[in-house]
Amino acid sequence: MSVSAPGQTLPPQQDDAVSGWVRAARFGVRPLLFSLDLLAIVIGVVGLEIIGDAAGIDSPSRKSVAFGLVFLVLLALAGMYRSRLSLSVLDDLPTLVGRWLAAAGIALFGQVVWSKALWADYVINWQFLWGAVAIGVALVVLRAVGYAIVRSLRSHGLVAHRTLIIGAGSVGNQVADILEAHPEYGLHPVGFLDADPWPLESRSGLPVVGSPQDVLRFIESGDVRNVVVAFSSMREKDMVQLIRACDRYSVELFVVPRLFELHQVDDQMDNAWGLPLVRLRRSTYRSQAWRVKRLVDVAVSGLALLALAPALALIALAVRFDGGPGILFRQERVGVDGRHFQVLKFRSLRPATEDESATTWNIAHDARLGKVGKFLRKTSLDELPQLFNILRGDMSLVGPRPERPHFVSQFRSAYPSYEARHRVPSGLTGWAQVHGLRGDTSIADRARFDNYYIENWSLWLDVKIVLRTIGSVVRGAGG
Repeated sequence: MSVSAPGQTLPPQQDDAVSGWVRAARFGVRPLLFSLDLLAIVIGVVGLEIIGDAAGIDSPSRKSVAFGLVFLVLLALAGMYRSRLSLSVLDDLPTLVGRWLAAAGIALFGQVVWSKALWADYVINWQFLWGAVAIGVALVVLRAVGYAIVRSLRSHGLVAHRTLIIGAGSVGNQVADILEAHPEYGLHPVGFLDADPWPLESRSGLPVVGSPQDVLRFIESGDVRNVVVAFSSMREKDMVQLIRACDRYSVELFVVPRLFELHQVDDQMDNAWGLPLVRLRRSTYRSQAWRVKRLVDVAVSGLALLALAPALALIALAVRFDGGPGILFRQERVGVDGRHFQVLKFRSLRPATEDESATTWNIAHDARLGKVGKFLRKTSLDELPQLFNILRGDMSLVGPRPERPHFVSQFRSAYPSYEARHRVPSGLTGWAQVHGLRGDTSIADRARFDNYYIENWSLWLDVKIVLRTIGSVVRGAGG
């Protein structure tokens, strides 16, 4: 293993022919597996039609197609289309059989609800049963063929994703040796990143091309798309910040878990020649589901503004009569990627100066609050104008609450994980807020809850937060 000078470049890309295969493989195994599964449904349905025609029997092709589509949905929910290092039909068989049985049960239930003729129309309908079996068998066979093709392409170097290994110690060298000796995993190691590498020799002879902080430089240049995080001399909290900085880039991150010798490998983990690897989830902001979140934001905020228009008008009148002109209160906040925007609220208190507005932490106990202002803050109705912020894209319905620049600059230096909150758009409500973390509560706790939300985001998590927020508003638990 050679130690290179800082800023060294990686070995050159492969030749044009191989690079073409690599570019094609960037779509991953997902479209290949999905296409093969669709083909299995076609084979099952067409085969059933041919047999039915030969026997003079009407084949239940529509039921078979419905069963096949339900089967595909269940496989997708089970993660059977995700990219994996180890591809084995035997490993997948329990999941495939389980989802096949679930799809058959759903199809049976749907037929009972539709026709209300369970025994006459379904259980004795052997043609449907054999069609479902044919789809299942064809799917297993085609997946075995597809897996064999992928492994062959990887083994011959036609699909080989250039990979950096963070950590040039004994574990990092072990990772490099495994990936070099077993190209069927599709990861081609090209170098180490380590500020203080151990003087060990790897059979691969890979160079140390920089420190872990250089990983963004290599990702931005397009030199690598995969990074394996082994054990390095870098502090763990610094490594967490570095990994989070990769969120905006199209890169696959694998982590060798601590005490990996004792780590149990489950269906959601990868392994390379007996070495467990945790594939980090695709960052929230780059996932396909995040686009759905934005559509939901636009639809819900737009409809809410229409539905709540009378209530908004009444609140505006109350604010006007209680405190005079100036119904809306605008305040600069920090949103996604540190961008500033003007958040909108119903005015509950008129600040004496702009500086007071920007630097006063909490006005919940301010003696200048009138009855209307106290009511608006207690019920959180003062936040409703932020529906306009959501509609125009400044915010989301759910996300970390935006803070003022004055406090962001303070919290950023005092709490290392605080800056990571800005990886996603801020929200009208959030995971920290529904746990009571608002007002004079721990900033460290808020940052931890917000980052938990980002790392574990799902559409269902957003639904849970919205439902809990509605409960808080009904109870009058606002600030």
